[in-house]
Amino acid sequence: MPDSDESAKITSVTDKILLEIDGGVATITNNNTEKHNAFDDDMDAHLWEILDQLIATPSVRAVIWRGEGKSWSSGRDVAAIGNNVTELTHHELMTRGHKGIQKIWELEAPIIVPIQGWAIGGSFQRALMCDIRIAAEGARFMLPEVGHGVIPDTGGMGVLYEMCGHGLVSDMVLTGRRLSAEEALAHGIVSRIVTPEELDATAREMAEKIAASPAVTVKLARRVISHLSRPEIRSSMEDELIYQTFLNKSEDFAEFKAARAEEREPNYRGS
Repeated sequence: MPDSDESAKITSVTDKILLEIDGGVATITNNNTEKHNAFDDDMDAHLWEILDQLIATPSVRAVIWRGEGKSWSSGRDVAAIGNNVTELTHHELMTRGHKGIQKIWELEAPIIVPIQGWAIGGSFQRALMCDIRIAAEGARFMLPEVGHGVIPDTGGMGVLYEMCGHGLVSDMVLTGRRLSAEEALAHGIVSRIVTPEELDATAREMAEKIAASPAVTVKLARRVISHLSRPEIRSSMEDELIYQTFLNKSEDFAEFKAARAEEREPNYRGS
């Protein structure tokens, strides 16, 4: 563990996402509990700032990314979609999001994600980009994007493919099926299931064990693991950036939105 003079708590707080550094362990907390920790643009911006702060703090040896309340994160705050006040194009917004979450790859410290309740959509994919996921009993996982006329676009498809293969990722992406904690454990998406009461303590115990190990050893072991998977994930994200941008301008997506607004059956043409 770091020296005792580094062990004082330093807390950085915003309304909806928090950072606490306690010695060698940092804890990020999703704190938008009224919306099951759904993310909006402001939370994204603060998350990128937190990751930058952690990248610049080498004394942090392990990170816990948890959620307050009933869910780890229910994905995107649907009330915030379409409320972007910047002049960025859809492609530029996606590029900014990819660059933001890929800051995880710049961290020397592994990230442990203890998940309770829901992990949905882009938030589930962000958890997949991290090193270790553990689940509370009753946790559920879902990629519902295709049902909303778009595709998952945060790297999660590539990670799931490497973990689980073609069958499960196709089922989750194409049908939007819900995955239970037990199924997630069986497929290697999470490494442990604990009771809800044990979730935070288990994550903390894991983080402290990592933080107590030689920093260079952890760094190099993590680098070996990342070299096995990261090129394919990066390639998948590049495809997502192109295809999601196309979908946003496609005739089928325009028909999807029009049919919903007009409460009628859509007439898709595959273009």
